[in-house]
Amino acid sequence: MLDNPVRARTAAVRPWAVLAVCSLSLFVVGLDATIVTVALPAIGNGLQVGTQGLEWIVDSYTLALASFLITSGAVADRIGRRRVFRFGLVVFGVATAVCALAPTVEVLIAARIVQGVGGSMLSPVALAIVVSTIADARQRARAIGVWAAVFGLSMAVGPTLGGALVDWFGWRSVFWIVVPVVVLALVLSAVFVPESRAEQSRRIDGAGQLLLVLVVGGVIALLIEGPRIGWSSPTALAGYFGVVAAAGAFVWVERRAAEPLIDPDLFRRAQFTAAVVGAVLVFMALTTTLLLSTWHLQHERGMSAVAAGALTLPLAVAATVCAPLSGILVGRVGARRPLVLAGGFLAAGGIVLVGAGGDADLMMMPVGFALIGTGFGFANAPITNTAVSGLPAARAGVAGGITSTARQVGAAVGIAIAGGVIAGHGSMRIGWLVVAGCGVVVLALARLSPKKSA
Repeated sequence: MLDNPVRARTAAVRPWAVLAVCSLSLFVVGLDATIVTVALPAIGNGLQVGTQGLEWIVDSYTLALASFLITSGAVADRIGRRRVFRFGLVVFGVATAVCALAPTVEVLIAARIVQGVGGSMLSPVALAIVVSTIADARQRARAIGVWAAVFGLSMAVGPTLGGALVDWFGWRSVFWIVVPVVVLALVLSAVFVPESRAEQSRRIDGAGQLLLVLVVGGVIALLIEGPRIGWSSPTALAGYFGVVAAAGAFVWVERRAAEPLIDPDLFRRAQFTAAVVGAVLVFMALTTTLLLSTWHLQHERGMSAVAAGALTLPLAVAATVCAPLSGILVGRVGARRPLVLAGGFLAAGGIVLVGAGGDADLMMMPVGFALIGTGFGFANAPITNTAVSGLPAARAGVAGGITSTARQVGAAVGIAIAGGVIAGHGSMRIGWLVVAGCGVVVLALARLSPKKSA
């Protein structure tokens, strides 16, 4: 007699237990993307690395993550999401340990690439698992809000946590702290995460995957190396030609593939395109903010890593508080209003930081960070929900992969923009204007988002 109530409670709780496990893996992926930023000055001193080498330490991870997210989602839909998810945790954990032990910058960059490949098996697959587990549209919107809150928290809290670790234990600790979290997620996934896959398996688009790597990698390489080689140098011109040719070939291949990696027709839908572009812009704004603030506070103001991280804490707090609120709003009123709030706060934060500049009252900077964190918190749920709702449930892994790829491309562009400002000894105001501009465009894109939840 007691067995049925126990089973009923287990069945009711299980979807949220799955969400918790998946969110833990997302926390690790997001944390690793930003916790390293505050450690860059210490890594540069420890391994004798210049600005461009430091950019590659961050962007090598982002490049691999962005390049393989969609394929990882497609593979998971085909052979089993739980299986790919757990394998990704193992790859990510081992590569993180190698990062912590890296004796040279070359080893560190190579390990970061492997980290990114492992991370690509976590983010879109975790989202697909959540979507397949929670069928109700309103509950799914709330779940995506939680998902966005965890991911936003991980991205935003990275500099604060990283600053403390660097000052107290050295830069290698920012990698070591991730390893036990990965082990915990691996154990919990064996207990709570069910196996699932798409009803109709898809072929792996090898040609599309290769061309996507060339396009994404080429763009990021040009953005990082452009200031060094010269934007109009023969090498740069050859790079532009190569990226354009690879992009054209990618569209050509995808239009003719029976089961393309990315269906170009998806981008004819204004809502889907708006979600993807919005994801790029939001993460471009976030990473530009984090890198510029780290450099400005530590190098130009002489702060310690922990003090610089603490000053950005309002960003983490605001993102964490606003993300679940955004999920609730998406479930009740649709994606448009939260996205309007996201764009407005991002633009306001960038404008405040433009006013703060390099010599103004230091207390204005936390205000700007709080506004940007609020915008970031409100952005993820409506963007993710719109993108996922725009594709069939059977392709949830690919849906998560497309939006996650857009996020990482935005992050990579933000890293390159910040690196260009720093390497060129330009004014911080240029970077803050980019952040404000991203917010303005997100505000405009909100008009293309659905008014009501699906």
